[in-house]
Amino acid sequence: MENYSIVIFILAIMIGLSAIADKVKLPYPVLLIIAGIGVGFVPSIPNIALNPEIVFLIFLPPLLYDAAFNISYPTFKTNINTISTLAITLVFITASGIAVVAHYLIPGMTWPLSFVLGAILSATDAVAAMSITKGLGLSHSTNTILEGESLVNDASALVAYRFAVAAVTGTAFVFWKASLEFAILMAGGVLVGLVMGKILAFIINRVHNNSMVTISFMLLMPFVTYLIAEDLHVSGVIAVVLLGLSIARFSKKVFPEKLKQQSKSIWDVIIFLLNGLIFILIGLQFPYVIKSISPSQVLPYIGYAFIITVLALLLRMIRVFLQRINLQRAFDKGKHRITEEALLNMKDSLIISWSGMRGIVSLAIAIGLPHELADGTPFPQRDAIIFISVVVVLFTLIGQGLSLPWIVKRLKSE
Repeated sequence: MENYSIVIFILAIMIGLSAIADKVKLPYPVLLIIAGIGVGFVPSIPNIALNPEIVFLIFLPPLLYDAAFNISYPTFKTNINTISTLAITLVFITASGIAVVAHYLIPGMTWPLSFVLGAILSATDAVAAMSITKGLGLSHSTNTILEGESLVNDASALVAYRFAVAAVTGTAFVFWKASLEFAILMAGGVLVGLVMGKILAFIINRVHNNSMVTISFMLLMPFVTYLIAEDLHVSGVIAVVLLGLSIARFSKKVFPEKLKQQSKSIWDVIIFLLNGLIFILIGLQFPYVIKSISPSQVLPYIGYAFIITVLALLLRMIRVFLQRINLQRAFDKGKHRITEEALLNMKDSLIISWSGMRGIVSLAIAIGLPHELADGTPFPQRDAIIFISVVVVLFTLIGQGLSLPWIVKRLKSE
């Protein structure tokens, strides 16, 4: 098959399976992943390697922008304490926890390599969680927390990954320097996002009577913002998020209702196609990476991946329930401006905990591992890290993806 034929073939499968997902009572992301695995084993289908640069440029900006644009800013602000805990603190806790287990469990995993694996799997993919729970009637606050987490945690994971890879290549890790660079990356991303938001608002304010031009500028700007931020060596993820948040607030004052509906229709189609392609691509990676592992190592590595999956879930549950306790204590003492709306109940805490699935960003940064070190020697344990990362992503998406709707329905019925 020619490359363009494969793309059309995958798109056709994606659209067809999405249409029948409701009838077979399976979440469509899970169905697409299983289909991707099956397609990947078809002999006539060539290996479809995921290009990290394509993921970060083509997939990430529009998905982040759409989520930021549509998120409820008042609810986001109310729950900012919980969102920042999940998107920053939990990311580094998870990376460290996975690193400790990997170092003592997996043969050949040095501390730097273990932290690389931990950083890769530290961030959750709320796109998957929101796709799976869509229509299940989650509370507005829970939806906002999951979406808000996804807007920031990718940036945290990418920073942790960068430092971990630097440690493997021999660069000394200095905590204060790492903290300073993290702050600069985040602050620079915020600044770029705000500036690009002002520029886009200035343009839209003058062309909003022309709906096609306005929508075109809104489609283009997330990609431009991401590229500018990355070229300035600050967080493109945070820049796109701030762009979406700022334009969302601006659009309420300027956009006529007709333009809002046109824009929403176009974005809905784009996000539907991107989401579907992501889940198909995730499934396609398993047949591709399994060929790089010795047959005798497949089962042990799958076992390691299962242990890491359970560990990540436990760490998330512990942190979410500790956050619930901390919020309640702060509210009772009247400190830190914690309102009653920011408190977490038991049901929402369990749903948020179980929604910690890994996804496309984890795969992209895993497959984006350098092939060689600076001295030309092969990057150690590269195939093992990629394989374990892919299996953990599949475990979380299929395992938690299948059980999450059941948990939500059970909790709602109580």
